[in-house]
Amino acid sequence: MNFKCINDLIVYLSKETGKQIELLPELCPKNMDGQLTVNCFRLAPVFRVNPELIAEKVENYLSKHPDTEKVSRIKAFVNFDISASALYKDTFSDIKKLLSDPEANNSKKKKYLIEYSAPNTNKPLHLGHLRNNTLGMGLVSLLRRVGHETVAVNLVNDRGIHICKSMVAYKLFGNNQTPESTGKKGDHFVGEFYVLFDKEFKKQISELKKSNPELSDKADEELFSETPIGKKAQDTLQKWEKNDTEVVSLWKKMNEWVMDGFNETYRRMGVKFDKVYFESDTYKLGKDIILKGLEKGVLKKRDDNAVIAPLKKYKLNDKVVLRADGTSVYITQDIGTTIKKYDDFHPDTQVWVVGDEQIYHFKTLFAILKELGYDWGNSFFHLAYGMINLPEGKMKSREGTVVDADNLFDEMTELAKKATLERCGDNIPDDIDKRSEIIAQGALKFMLLKFNPKTTITFDPQASIKFEGDTGPYLQYVCARINSIIKKAGTEGIYLSENKSVNGNLLSTQWEKNIAVLASFYPNTLLDAAEKMDCSGIVLYLIKLAKAFNSFYRECPVLNAETEELKTARLALSGAVREIISDGLRTLTIDIPEAM
Repeated sequence: MNFKCINDLIVYLSKETGKQIELLPELCPKNMDGQLTVNCFRLAPVFRVNPELIAEKVENYLSKHPDTEKVSRIKAFVNFDISASALYKDTFSDIKKLLSDPEANNSKKKKYLIEYSAPNTNKPLHLGHLRNNTLGMGLVSLLRRVGHETVAVNLVNDRGIHICKSMVAYKLFGNNQTPESTGKKGDHFVGEFYVLFDKEFKKQISELKKSNPELSDKADEELFSETPIGKKAQDTLQKWEKNDTEVVSLWKKMNEWVMDGFNETYRRMGVKFDKVYFESDTYKLGKDIILKGLEKGVLKKRDDNAVIAPLKKYKLNDKVVLRADGTSVYITQDIGTTIKKYDDFHPDTQVWVVGDEQIYHFKTLFAILKELGYDWGNSFFHLAYGMINLPEGKMKSREGTVVDADNLFDEMTELAKKATLERCGDNIPDDIDKRSEIIAQGALKFMLLKFNPKTTITFDPQASIKFEGDTGPYLQYVCARINSIIKKAGTEGIYLSENKSVNGNLLSTQWEKNIAVLASFYPNTLLDAAEKMDCSGIVLYLIKLAKAFNSFYRECPVLNAETEELKTARLALSGAVREIISDGLRTLTIDIPEAM
């Protein structure tokens, strides 16, 4: 927000207190009269006087400023309008600066390393991964948009007992088929064997308990290695860790099938990484670090020879970091991988985009690294997100009831195509398939970013694809509508130009002014979202701006304005809205079709 009256007020208040004042007016609440309001309760800690006394000073100052109108005070709130000429100075003359302000004004530029996606190579990407990917790529894009240096990485979980389950099932039921021979995408092909393993395991568990009634009270996982198929999986894991030629060969082949499938899904979604790590390369990392920590006395040995990290002072349970037999546990690997990522990129902050069921794990990881003496250990952030469900309920990977990402993409693209065709009538565009894909991806990403990450959400494909309401297609449609208006104006000889003067004084209605005020909040909206690592603030802002534009368009004729000068001014206002919404959607990694 770069209005002169606000900057002048900040200078005035800073002189009054002898301290540098930080002040960002807020949108005036609907029950008060004005465009903007200064909440003087926020200034009370600096002035150390009654907020209403501060409000009197603010009211007196703004009342005399040439750029303000209708200044009024309600207790500690000072409400005011900005004159039309002051309002539109940034909106028209300096739209490029307005859009670059978030980067130009960011004095706290850092280097972030964002780890997200982290799939297992035993099944396709599903709806849960889509929330992870959308949050991750959105955060990377947002941080870059405001000037931070950002590294996007993926840690692929390509080893362990879950991978061996798919391998065993393939050997038992695969009949040497391949993705090519079956016409299936590689990750879907391998995922079917993970489901087959679970079905066979449950069948064998049932038979085991039936023939051994004394085992009936035991959990299935306790009896895993007592079943033939479970024993095969355990044996396969041990052979893999001993680098058995046949097992490793099958493992490589199946992982390649899955990664080919993942990369196809990533391309469709627009996901890109600067670096991809694989657990098979990193799982041994960390053990030497733990042994050094033991030598220094930071870590302790239990009576059974297991090495533990004492974490009571962090109000966490002590954590085993090496088993009694000297083998690593999962957090040992995470310790090593975290240090490797730091050594590779030297970020100021490492971020993990991982579900909220891992909150305790990351608290433990961060505490251990701090205890081990890594002085950058305070620069970690776990972007924890809630579960995502469909209207029909939860998903379960092992039972094969998960919603595959590719299938969801296809369903939403068909819904987008249907909605587009309903609007097109007989004039079916040549690019209908491309257009439908852009709308579908936009609808999905927008809905997944609409809520604070911590929120557990229910994703409804039908609702997300609507062209009305708080949806991605609604925003895309507003941009397409403005494109159409500008294009039609061009046929009448009226063009938008950076050098063309616009008389902002003509735009004096409440609808026009509302747009200009909202436009001024865009740079701070981006900076605030980046500070919080939460894209939902941008989503809500764009919805508000789009609704303000539609109200303006309904009440203020653009192409049918009374004079050409007014028509040009309203066209420029429409163009400013398009530029801001387009920039916001691109920041959220959402593309915009030229027409809807």
